Amino acid sequence: MTQVVRRVLISGVVQGVGFRYSMLAQARLLGITGWVRNCRDSRVEAVIAGDAAQVEAMLAWSRIGPAGSSVAELIAEPATGEFHDFELRPTV
Repeated sequence: MTQVVRRVLISGVVQGVGFRYSMLAQARLLGITGWVRNCRDSRVEAVIAGDAAQVEAMLAWSRIGPAGSSVAELIAEPATGEFHDFELRPTV
């Protein structure tokens, strides 16, 4: 299996709506590894890793987000890294 890694920046109404916790649950459901955190500029940043189908499914979910969120833009770019789980990281 070839691992795909993407750094994702999500903007819109994505803080204060449980986006990170919902993303954590969705990532674990899909078998995605990596991390998610809030940014001080009100965006959510994540690094997601998995096979191509897993990453595409996670990106599709991230374009919609949980109830209460409103995603205005999602930027995904290639990244690197090896992860063993999906975790919440502190705000930067």
